[in-house]
Amino acid sequence: MFDRRDLSSTVAAVRDAHAPDAVALDVGTDFETIPPAAAEDLGLFVDGLDPATYPAEWLPPDAPDALVRYAGSDFTIGMPGDGTVVWSRQTDPPIVLVKKRAEGTPDDFLEFLVAEAFVQIGTGAPEHFLPFFDGAYRELDAVVPLSPADVYQIAAALYDAWLGLQTRETFREWEEAHPALYDAWADAGERLRGRLSTLPRAVARGGTSFAEATEYACSAVKHDLDLPAPFAALDTRAFVEHGSDYGVQWAEKTFEKLDAAGDASGDDARGNGADEDAADE
Repeated sequence: MFDRRDLSSTVAAVRDAHAPDAVALDVGTDFETIPPAAAEDLGLFVDGLDPATYPAEWLPPDAPDALVRYAGSDFTIGMPGDGTVVWSRQTDPPIVLVKKRAEGTPDDFLEFLVAEAFVQIGTGAPEHFLPFFDGAYRELDAVVPLSPADVYQIAAALYDAWLGLQTRETFREWEEAHPALYDAWADAGERLRGRLSTLPRAVARGGTSFAEATEYACSAVKHDLDLPAPFAALDTRAFVEHGSDYGVQWAEKTFEKLDAAGDASGDDARGNGADEDAADE
């Protein structure tokens, strides 16, 4: 199921700079979550396995089943909405996994996604939004008057934005050091730019759910794009410094304003990875 991935000299240089011990593997199938028995085969490529578990009290009673399993004792690698490239610190050293669906991803953008994973590992950030939010996930659930699936999507988007605020400076620096990676990052951003200004109107008219709009806007954060209100408030150093507390406060204030204006949407549809879909257009 797993094979060592050959890295280009450019991506190998990024790995050496940000996550020198990390192991990159190709996965012979697509997955949202790798079955625990198969995940244990990762032990053939790393020195050790360290499955993560999280307190049940972090989760609201109606949390999606996938999130309950992730918090539990099963060795859980990969979650819905993770995209084409997944990374984890539940192994020693950390791993970067490239799904089979990567075969349909443009080469330059796939190089960026793998390099991005090494940069993200190097930030020291948690690998998923649940440990990022900690007990505050229950607070997010309490202030977001939408379905459990939408709360999940918004939480994942907020984590993505928080992480993007910490990685985009590195991506900017690639303009000279790694121009092909920089161009892939910049091109993906340009493909996102068109819909950003229309997101509030699309939510107000019911054409886009609030959760989808949040996912799209938060994908744009790592590309250093100008965001419309209310998402512009996430593009701030205060979000990096205060993390999940800031994210919960943003959600609470945003829904208070949306409810007052009668614009909140309860559409349960999930997005499909705005950043990657835009890059594939």
